Amino acid sequence: MALIVQKYGGTSMGSPERIRNVAKRVARWKAQGNQLVVVVSAMSGETNRLLALAKDVSPQPSPRELDVMISTGEQVTIALLAMALNDIGVKAKSYTGAQVKVLTDSTFTKARILDIDDQNIRRDLDDGAVVIVAGFQGVDQHGNITTLGRGGSDTSGVALAAALKADECQIYTDVDGVYTTDPRIVPEARKLDSVTFEEMLEMASLGSKVLQIRSVEFAGKYKVKLRVLSSFEEEGKETLGTLITFEEGNKMEQPIISGIAFNRDEAKLTVLGVPDRPGIAYQILGAIAEANIDVDMIIQNVGHDGTTDFSFTVPRGEFSRAKTILEEQVKPHVGARAIEGDSHICKVSAVGVGMRSHPGVASKMFRALAEEGINIQMISTSEIKISVVVDEKYLELAVRVLHKTFELDQASA
Repeated sequence: MALIVQKYGGTSMGSPERIRNVAKRVARWKAQGNQLVVVVSAMSGETNRLLALAKDVSPQPSPRELDVMISTGEQVTIALLAMALNDIGVKAKSYTGAQVKVLTDSTFTKARILDIDDQNIRRDLDDGAVVIVAGFQGVDQHGNITTLGRGGSDTSGVALAAALKADECQIYTDVDGVYTTDPRIVPEARKLDSVTFEEMLEMASLGSKVLQIRSVEFAGKYKVKLRVLSSFEEEGKETLGTLITFEEGNKMEQPIISGIAFNRDEAKLTVLGVPDRPGIAYQILGAIAEANIDVDMIIQNVGHDGTTDFSFTVPRGEFSRAKTILEEQVKPHVGARAIEGDSHICKVSAVGVGMRSHPGVASKMFRALAEEGINIQMISTSEIKISVVVDEKYLELAVRVLHKTFELDQASA
């Protein structure tokens, strides 16, 4: 008998019919002798509806009250799924995050999980019930309802699997696994049977929307076995999805590249003509950090005549605010010549643990882009990834070219 945590997203819970289908799927797993904990999101679109409602009442709603309100979306779906399961003869009991006591810090709207009390869940599992838990939410030490931020239900599922030492955490979405790239851009993209945690973490951070990055980090930290599956496959036609594992495979030759990730949500800022002296990077980025704006790729050019140019990327939604900070606070303080910005860029990345043992990956990637006339504006690397910033108009071409260059359309032997 295995203990399995399953997480179902908003599209899986998007209507009464879909909720009944989830109940049937859970019942099949239960009938195989497994213990089941099911974590669910709010119905698709519900959180956005609640946020819009809050903005109609208050232009700047209190974060505490916002969490009280948006946590209700999951409260609806846990009750509906419990009803659907009980209706088909499967004993089920629902819990909010506070009832479980998913203890978090007090950072409203983006809280972090500190601890989970698993006593109630284990008691109900031992009693033969399916336990249904509201994702995305918890409670702080003062009893305030908190939420974990966008995509937080994935994190809830992985955290519960870690606390319960579950045999597997299954993330059900509207796709049947992790692909070599987005099939909407490259129809030849293949579903991967397995991918390493390192690769999945890079893909999630680089724009892949299959899993929320915090959930992958959590799984890696606590060694939780993860599997991505589709909740829309017909009974009897279910696949094994994609297993996210700590093993790098038992094949004689690991594929060099496992996937091509991309992110449209990028903007570039350049501070021109700043003094080429120690501490200049801190003077520029310190103001950006104080504004709680994330910085991704950074390049400082070789200095000439005592000055240098400093470029970095930020989320596109923060572009205007970051540019204003540079113009009003940084430029006069450091004596920069000018501030330039470009909000029409994107990041394209090749990811694969195989590049550790295969030289020449970067040159192969750069040659393929050059042959298509795609200019590289910035480059960033790690042990298992190479990212480039290019003009946004070349995004789809770059993804298709690199997918073909690294032969990701061909099944590995």
